[in-house]
Amino acid sequence: MKVAAILPAYNEEDRIARVLEAVVGAKLVDEVIVVSDGSTDSTAEIAEAMRGVRVIRLEKNVGKGGAMAEGVRATEADVIVFLDADLVGLRSQHVDDLVEPVLNGSDMCVGVFRKGKLWSDAAQAIVPLISGQRALKRSLFDQIPWLDEVRMGVEVTLNQFARKRKMRIRRVTLRGVSHTCKERKFGLVNGTKQRAKMYAEIGKAMVRTRKKMRLH
Repeated sequence: MKVAAILPAYNEEDRIARVLEAVVGAKLVDEVIVVSDGSTDSTAEIAEAMRGVRVIRLEKNVGKGGAMAEGVRATEADVIVFLDADLVGLRSQHVDDLVEPVLNGSDMCVGVFRKGKLWSDAAQAIVPLISGQRALKRSLFDQIPWLDEVRMGVEVTLNQFARKRKMRIRRVTLRGVSHTCKERKFGLVNGTKQRAKMYAEIGKAMVRTRKKMRLH
C-alpha cells in the first residue's frame, strides 16, 4: 500500500524544516505533502526547497481540517500519516512507528507524546487521542465529508467516527517528541487567544459530529 505523509502548516517557517527532515527519512513513507494553509511567511518556500516534498499553497486559511482534506485529495495513497509542522524531537522512526500498525491491519494509529515536554505530556495524558500525529486508512478519512469544516476539531471528529464504527485504533508512544506551544509561537496574549479558539473549534466539532452521526 502506498503511504503519504501530509503536514498542514500555517506560518511555520521556523519549525517545518526539522520536521520534514524526519518525515523524508521515514522508510515507510512514499510521498510527502505540505499544505501551506494561507501562510504569510516562508513556510511554503522552505518546504519546496526540500528534496522529495510537494507543496500545496492555499490562498486563504481554511483551518486544519480543510488543509488536511486538501492534502488527501492531492494523493492516491492508501494510507495517510498526518503530522503537525511544529513538532520538536521527531525522528524518522517515530513516523514509521505510526504507519506500521495501519499497514498491518489497524484502521488508525495515534501517536502519544512521552518524555518530551512536561506540559505536552500532561495534556496528552489527559486527552491522549487529541493528537495531530496519526496514521489511518484513506478509506476512513473519505467516509467523513464534513472534515473540511471542522478546523481544529478534526482529530476529535476522526476519533468519534472511528469509535462509532468500532474501528481498530492503536496507540504508539512518540518518546521525546513534543510541539511548540501557541503562547511561544504567537506571544502570551495572542497565543492564549489562539488556544481559546482551538478549544472552541474542538467543542463545535464534537457537537457537529454527534449530529451528523445520528443522521447516518
